[in-house]
Order: sequence, then C-alpha cells, then structure tokens
Amino acid sequence: MKLIASLASPYVRKVRIVMVEKKIECDLVLEDVWSEHSTILQINPLGKVPCLVMDDGGALFDSSVIVGYLNTLTPVGKLLPENGRGRAEVLCWEALADGLLDAAVAIRLEKQRPEQLQSQQWIERQWKKVHASIKAMDAGLGDKPYCTGLQYSLADITVGCALDWLTLRFPDVSWREDYPRLAVLIDKLGERQSFKDTAPPMITA
Repeated sequence: MKLIASLASPYVRKVRIVMVEKKIECDLVLEDVWSEHSTILQINPLGKVPCLVMDDGGALFDSSVIVGYLNTLTPVGKLLPENGRGRAEVLCWEALADGLLDAAVAIRLEKQRPEQLQSQQWIERQWKKVHASIKAMDAGLGDKPYCTGLQYSLADITVGCALDWLTLRFPDVSWREDYPRLAVLIDKLGERQSFKDTAPPMITA
C-alpha cells in the first residue's frame, strides 16, 4: 500500500497516527494537490489527500473511510469498537473533530483570497462552528482521561489532530486557556510516539 499525502494535512496525520498505532507499514508519497502538475485527480477524483492506494491499484479516499479500513487489518491497537453505542460514540467524536477542521480550513482558504473578495460573514459563521466544537469537546471530555472514558481511541486521535492544527494555523485562538482540561489531554497525546512521529512541520503549505 501507499499513502498519497501532505505532511501539513491534519486529515493525513490522522491516518498516519492510526498506522503507527496499529503497526501498519505503508509507503508515503507526498503530493501537492494545489500544484498545476499534481496528478491526484488520476487517483482520487475529489482531488484531496489522504488517498490510500491498495496493492491491486484500487484506492480509498476520505480519512474516515481509510482509518475505518485500517482498523480492520490487525487487532493490534484497537482504536474503534466493532459495533454498538461505543462505536457510534467514537465516530461522533471523529465527526466533531473533522467538522472543526472543515470549518477552520474554510476560514484559512477564505483568508487567502484577495481581501476585497473575502466574506466576513462567511468567516464569522465558520468561527462559530470552530468555537462551538471546542466547547462541545470540553464538555464531552469532562474529567475523563480520554474522550470516551478510560481507553485511548480514534476519538482522541482526531481531536488531537484537529486542535494541534488549529494551534499551528491560528495561534491566536486561546482554546488552551479557556479549556484547560482539553489542554491536558492534548499534552498527554503529544507524548505518544505516534503523535511525535507525525507532528506537522512548521510551514505554511
């Protein structure tokens, strides 16, 4: 298998962390999807990373689809319950964290447009989603050691990737001061080798 990726993408990082936790080996192929020379559309018609290319040439895209598949490959590092409410809870956390990222990425892209073309109404709408998501994360975490309780899971991976990326791209957002319990969780996740090995580069790509 090979993973078509960008080191700056939090969605890619989620997949890479799952691979480390589950000890799955995979070739990493870096791709700049914004380049006019990018060939990503030949593999993923949505033009996005991550994209997992299988040994038979088939491809999986969307990070949630990829990590769901990876979780089935080996019992090592079980990150997602097989069924029931426990599985739904983890997936809801994943949806929340990915939704935060979707909104934050939309803000960043809007701010890259010429200033006179930017929609402040649109930006403010996305910021409301970001702040509401962080508040919901804090409430859901409560005093538990991990998002869903005592066990580290895909929920923690997605939350960690989302908040790390938010800190990298929008350092002025003071979520750590406002939500210290979340800050404790993120610091704890940062000590895991999987998070260290996939830390996003300090770049603007």
